[in-house]
Parts: sequence; C-alpha cells; structure tokens
Amino acid sequence: MVTRVWIAVQQFKGNRFSNIFLRTPLFDAAEFGNAEFLIILIRTYPDLIWTTNNFHRSLFHIAVINRQESVYKLIHEMGDIKEIILTYVDAYKQNILHLTGKLAPKARLNLVPGAALQMQRELLWFKEVEKIVPPSYPKMRDNKNRTPWELFTKEHKKLRREGEKWMKDTVNFYIIVATLITGVVFAAAFTVPGGSNQDTGIPIFLKSIWFRVFFISDAIALVSSSTSILMFLSILTSHFKEMDFLVSLPAKLELGVSALFISIAGMLVAFSATCCLVFKSEMASLQIVIIALASVPIILFVRIHYQFWVDIIRSTYSSRFLFGPLNDPFELKKEGFELRRKGGVEGSK
Repeated sequence: MVTRVWIAVQQFKGNRFSNIFLRTPLFDAAEFGNAEFLIILIRTYPDLIWTTNNFHRSLFHIAVINRQESVYKLIHEMGDIKEIILTYVDAYKQNILHLTGKLAPKARLNLVPGAALQMQRELLWFKEVEKIVPPSYPKMRDNKNRTPWELFTKEHKKLRREGEKWMKDTVNFYIIVATLITGVVFAAAFTVPGGSNQDTGIPIFLKSIWFRVFFISDAIALVSSSTSILMFLSILTSHFKEMDFLVSLPAKLELGVSALFISIAGMLVAFSATCCLVFKSEMASLQIVIIALASVPIILFVRIHYQFWVDIIRSTYSSRFLFGPLNDPFELKKEGFELRRKGGVEGSK
C-alpha cells in the first residue's frame, strides 16, 4: 500500500510535493523508527537522503535525537555519502554528536529498566556516534559554547543522580543477603555434620559421598557469597562518574548478582546433603522430600530476579550490537533498493 501511495504522490510537482509529501512523512518516519517506510521512499527517490528539516538536520540527526537505532543502522549502508551527511551542523551550530548529548525522550528511556541502565544506554549512543564523526567534532562548540560532552554532562546530570541512587538501593538490598549467607556457610564449615573423631579430629562421615557434596557446596557458597560482597562494596565505594555507568558499574552488579545466586544454590545443596547424610539410614524417602523442598527457594529466587539479571546482561553486552550494520542487507535489494557500502545510494530502475 505504501509503495502504491508513494507512486501516486510522485505525480505532484513543485513546492506542494516537496513540502507536504516529502518532508512530513520522511521525518515522522525517522522520529518513530520506521526504517522500512524510509527504504520504500528512498528507493524510488534517492535524493531524499539529502533532505534536511527547518533546522538543517538530516534523517540520521532526527534518528539520533529520538534514539531510533533501526533508522540509524542505515547509515552504515551509505558508503561515502555518510561522510558528508555526518558533517551537517544545524541552526544551533550543533553537530550530530551534540544531538546525541541531549537527553533521550522519556518514552525511549523507559524501554530500559532502571536509571543506571538508562544512563548506560545513553553513554552507548554517545560513544557509538563519536566513533563515526570527524575527529574535530567532539571538540566543536555550539552557539552556547558547549562541546558535545559538556552538553551530555549537563543534560544527564539528573539521570546520573537517579542512577546512583538506584544502584545504591539495589546493592544495599543484595549485600544484606550475601552477608547473611557468608556467615551461615562459614559457620557450617566448622560444624560438620556427624561431628569429628575426638582423638584424630577427622570427620566421622569423611568417606561418605554426601559429606563430600556438603563440603564442596559449602565451599562454593562461601567463595561466591564473599565475591558478591566484594563486588557490591566496590559499587558502593565508586565515584559514580558518567563513564562508570558504561561498563564498570553494570558489570560489577551483574557479577555480584550471579555470585549471589550461586551462593544461595550452594547453601541449599549443602543443607540437603547434610540432611541426607544424617537420615540416610533411617528415613531414605525423606531425602527426596528434602531435595525437593530445598529447590523451592532457588526456583523462587530465579523467578523473581531472573528478568532483572537478564536486563543487566542484555544492557551491558547485547546493547553493543544495536548499532551495527543491517543483519541482512539483501532485504533492501528485495525491495528494489540498495544502500551500497562503497557506491552510495542507488535507486531501482
């Protein structure tokens, strides 16, 4: 339908065509991330790629302001043309990196949970655009004498404070749990089930496989809970600078939560092994019940915190692939339009 309407629209000529049917849908599509719509329009009218709005901002400038990575990805298919488009400076003497320094629209920020992860996503955008702009652009100043990074720092000042508070509140919750687990498993290591031989000091159940399971799982729980405490303490003592939100803080939080999960699992396995070791001769059927009950807290913890853990990993590691080239550039060719990496823009016959 879009293709047929666009063919009909091309019958109009003059200012009515260029002002109404050209700019309005074009920049609306860039603002809302409708990359497919842009491809259909540009394939039959390649000169649209040079179009700017009243502030002298291109499609990619609009995409950056609104954090639309689906439109931004098209710039990797532009070849030499992107080197020209990236040099555009708008009416406020701001280049595309200045626009990246502005705070994203609230609707786009809310796609990422938590102020700290939102700050991380904003930094990822800034660092990505910084890679492709001319070397002099990070130092360029706008009409208010601000560099892109100075603008970024000012625009994201409130978000950085919110991210710091969110990170500290989250860590304070987890560090209490990790500390309790460390105390429990540390004490359990010196009070082995069944006791020890008073003459030799060797545990009575030393040769039992359940005793080995207990000791190994208790050791794993102790090491992992201690690791999580160290990670959480390193977060609390951080300076919470802007760049800390890019990799350092989310990576420490992810490692701390992962270690905490392992410690909980190890503690419950040690408890199950102890019960099986003590009651194995009298109540064999009880072992199955104990293991089943011990798995309930693990399942609940995973169910409650799994999405949070996934969000951290996705934001820290998967987000780096948001800005790469199109996954299948040949899809553009199927539409009759190709964005060539070296040859620029070419319309269909």
